Amino acid sequence: MAFDSARQRRIMGHFATGVTVVTTGGPAGPHGLTANSVASLSLDPPLVLVAVDKRAHSMDFLQANRCFAVNILTREQEDVSRRFATPGPKDFEGLSLLPGVTGAPILADSLAFLDCRVHEILPGGDHLIFVGEIVGGEYHGGEPLLYYAGKYRRMLDPG
Repeated sequence: MAFDSARQRRIMGHFATGVTVVTTGGPAGPHGLTANSVASLSLDPPLVLVAVDKRAHSMDFLQANRCFAVNILTREQEDVSRRFATPGPKDFEGLSLLPGVTGAPILADSLAFLDCRVHEILPGGDHLIFVGEIVGGEYHGGEPLLYYAGKYRRMLDPG
């Protein structure tokens, strides 16, 4: 018997995660999506993964551009997260952007970013897993925006 997907969502919703906006740029144009299915995969070689719903509007852009940047958001960027969480075309207007080595737009005000070339695309149920080779990145500092139990959260003790 298959595990109930609503139950899975409820359980995993209690796993606190950071919030990122994954951006891409290149021949297909710029695009982005809010994502928390992001993980460091390997240090040697430097790899990161992002899981993207197959129905996401971003899918075609990521596959065509063959690059992405993982922008880790600060607690002040909840509005940016919400902007890129909506379906359909994305609006980069008013955002301070830097060009990535790969051509992916970097959110200049992010806590940190990783700039990646698509290394491999793997099946993962109703998602595709984009494995990116990290070719650039920077830590800018700040407090992270978190997501827990269906709500945006902030750290009480940033250490």
